[in-house]
Amino acid sequence: MTNISILGSTGSIGRQTLEVIENLSDDYFVDALTAHSNVDLLEKQVRQFKPSLAVLWDEADAMSLKHRIGNICEVAFGVEGLKQAASLPSTDLVVNSVVGNAGLLPTMSALDAGKSIALANKEVLVTAGEIIMPLARSKNINILPVDSEHSAIFQCLMGSHQPPAKIYLTASGGPFRGKTKTDMANITVEQALAHPNWSMGQKISIDSATMMNKGLEVIEAKWLFDLRPDQIHVLVHPQSIIHSMVEFEDGQVLAQLGAPDMRLAIGYAITHPNRLPNPFKRLDFTIHNNLTFEQPDKINFPCLALAYKALEAGGHYPTVLNSSNEEAVALFLDKKIRFLDIPSIIDKALSAYTDKNKHLTIDSILETEIWAREFVISNS
Repeated sequence: MTNISILGSTGSIGRQTLEVIENLSDDYFVDALTAHSNVDLLEKQVRQFKPSLAVLWDEADAMSLKHRIGNICEVAFGVEGLKQAASLPSTDLVVNSVVGNAGLLPTMSALDAGKSIALANKEVLVTAGEIIMPLARSKNINILPVDSEHSAIFQCLMGSHQPPAKIYLTASGGPFRGKTKTDMANITVEQALAHPNWSMGQKISIDSATMMNKGLEVIEAKWLFDLRPDQIHVLVHPQSIIHSMVEFEDGQVLAQLGAPDMRLAIGYAITHPNRLPNPFKRLDFTIHNNLTFEQPDKINFPCLALAYKALEAGGHYPTVLNSSNEEAVALFLDKKIRFLDIPSIIDKALSAYTDKNKHLTIDSILETEIWAREFVISNS
């Protein structure tokens, strides 16, 4: 029996994780479910999967859920509830699909409790990879990537006794591939959310449109696979069939291919090291018979260059990048700023940050997050 806690179960990745589990054997059990504020959907999930714990962010929402479900399971709320869900004694695997830096403290709780982690939250390693990965290795804890790109690299490296010479993270290019800043001057929220290949939540869809998503993945890859920035390359691959590639010292390249379906990467993270059957769509090479690649356009999509800049600077700069991006994306989704304002705001935040030599701790990361968010709000 594998007991699984799903942090962020009502979001896109969380819902797909539950779909994966539905199609696995009874050996996989849902131990905890958490949501931000979607009480209605969480109630349905609780009634179907009968976890031992359900968590909502707000206490009033938690009380509402408790009233609805009675004694089906325990109900908790807030960051302490998330930490509890991540560290239940009965849990074997924590799927962290919480959006943003809210996933950081639950990840630390899971590590402290010795739990394996299937990580779908990029921001955790972007901001705290320097702390989290050495801690996980010292405790011999698996951090299994859920992102299709990092899952691809992970799979290509399975069984290899040598580190890669370089990796290629593929990117679809998003809905605005090939467009200039002039073309994107009046982009609407609805247009930015219309991803050509993947079904994702709002925040990650906007990140894909700006290519910040790939920038965050570059930083995440640095920590997951212990790489230098110059070893991490981005290739635009519009078909989203090759999910990423690894090049070794002898010049040979391994690629991982599959249909553009997040459930495949989620399933591998849950069942690793096994590969279990599923009913999801298979890749048909007679249909997907034209795979193309391009260099990313860092001029019209500067978020990718900003991510490399933050990675090279190190320390708290990735936190400034991530938190200012989260705040800018929220402003764009609320239609308070324009699409092209997002990278401009992030660039200003990176330039304004001055505390370069501050020692990196979880507390200092959270302090820097607050600074970056306040900077964006006061300068927008």
